[in-house]
Amino acid sequence: MNAPADHPTASYQVLRPHRSEFIQLRGLRHHLLRWDAHDAAAAASNPPLVLLHGWMDVGASFQFMVDALQVSAQRQIFAIDWRGFGLSDSSGADAYWFPDYLGDLDALLNLISPSVPVDLLGHSMGGNVVMTYAALRPQRIRRLINLEGFGLPETRAEQAPERLLEWLDQLKAPQSLKSYPSQAAVAARLMKTNPRLPADKAAWLAAHWARPAEDGSWHILGDPVHKRSNPILYRKDEIVAGWARIQAPLLWVEGACTDLSAWWGDRYPRADFEARLSVVKQIERQVLADAGHMLHHDQPQALAEVLETFLS
Repeated sequence: MNAPADHPTASYQVLRPHRSEFIQLRGLRHHLLRWDAHDAAAAASNPPLVLLHGWMDVGASFQFMVDALQVSAQRQIFAIDWRGFGLSDSSGADAYWFPDYLGDLDALLNLISPSVPVDLLGHSMGGNVVMTYAALRPQRIRRLINLEGFGLPETRAEQAPERLLEWLDQLKAPQSLKSYPSQAAVAARLMKTNPRLPADKAAWLAAHWARPAEDGSWHILGDPVHKRSNPILYRKDEIVAGWARIQAPLLWVEGACTDLSAWWGDRYPRADFEARLSVVKQIERQVLADAGHMLHHDQPQALAEVLETFLS
């Protein structure tokens, strides 16, 4: 049973705490989470594992999965808050652009692993970033993991004028995100969005997903500008051309309870996604039972077991 919003819940007890650092990537201060290996000698011979979160999420979202990973004791693990999310700086502009995530990732890998290929994992939006990046820098990636980075429905050229007009109109109005009266209320919001998220994990994650303001209200750590429409159309042919260049073995993982039609209706049929994924040269597929889109929250142990096998 979920705890009421005004009733505090015991927070999840972390097994392997992360260290928080701040680094400069392309002129913005980014929050870097680092899980150090217990075995320094083993870590020197194993590639780093880099984790990239999705839209309106934070790097700390992977904590439950990291705690379940046995291999985590033998390698360094990193995650960042993307620009405009978590404790990283916002862009300072009135829009966000997908290529900037690629640039930030490139700068991150140049900093933390300039000469050794990494194992790269992305969830949702992060999954789409890692797929494109692996196509552009194949020599930088040893293993690639995509957690439900489905991409977007195909667009048509005739949609461009209306999309641009929509964006111009949105620029006239300030964007905002809802605030919450307490940390418990934030946790309740997380559980409402994902009913499979246990109360203790929601309580822990709430403190990383939001922060209290001076008036006591809790504010989501995300730049509201992210809510604006992207004026640039999603071009499926360009994405597929990139995915076909991926050289690293790919692990595709999805939740058994995820339903594409619930997001896009008939605009993005499953057959379209399968056709896109079919161009990847080496792919292993896994479906996690009793898991939805936030599968690293829903089934961290099952996901960790799949990753252990793939990364070995």
